[in-house]
Amino acid sequence: MNNTKRFALTFEALTELADEIKTAQAAPQPALPTLSEALAEYSSLPREALFLGLASDGLPVLLNLHDPVPGPLLVSGDAGCGKTAFLRLIARGVEEMHDPQAVQYGIITPHTDEWEDCEESAHCAGVYSVKETRAAEFLDSLSAWAHSAKDSEPIILLLIDDFEAMTNLDHEAKQNLRWLLLRGPARRVWPIVTLNSRRVLQVNLWLDLFHTRLFGHMDNPLEGQALAGGRDARLEELMAGVQFKMREGSEWLSFWIPSLE
Repeated sequence: MNNTKRFALTFEALTELADEIKTAQAAPQPALPTLSEALAEYSSLPREALFLGLASDGLPVLLNLHDPVPGPLLVSGDAGCGKTAFLRLIARGVEEMHDPQAVQYGIITPHTDEWEDCEESAHCAGVYSVKETRAAEFLDSLSAWAHSAKDSEPIILLLIDDFEAMTNLDHEAKQNLRWLLLRGPARRVWPIVTLNSRRVLQVNLWLDLFHTRLFGHMDNPLEGQALAGGRDARLEELMAGVQFKMREGSEWLSFWIPSLE
């Protein structure tokens, strides 16, 4: 049995056991494929691909970093739905798939302790606390760099965990952030940000900047409908911590994030 079919059977089994797992509050991670296993199965992925996860059929879900049309990515859901785990998967995938000269990442977060293991990576452009002025300085330098970035220079992923914390930035930093959200993907900077769905009102004025939205588990169907723009998302059925959805045309694509262990 090839790995693609094995991945699909694993996801099918987890879906069937979802209610039992939730009742037992058990973590399904041991049953999931690891990131290394997934990337080994798809070792010939295009160089411009950013790995986001595995669809229910076992095939990879990718973002083309050379196509700016999708724009910045918003990852929203309840606390504990796996938003930070998703960003960490992105960072680790970059380290395993790309040379530092091709793709790097920088992190802005209120919880820098969650990213200490990334700071020594050759791919890491820095871990910045949103509570300190260094975060605003990083946005300023990244915006200035993006204005003149050449095709020969690396693509930089701007990973922002807890987007609502960015509302406390000063005016200039917010202007730099807005420009990066509007123009970044066309200038070799890809913002990928997380948002706790319970705090959406704090960033309501920013939401129109995100045309590509990924969703984790949300207990409240009405919150899910408001963020996802329809009643068909059924985000309350997603398995917290490992499963996400995104709209693909008129359909919904459900996908899983592999374990990092």
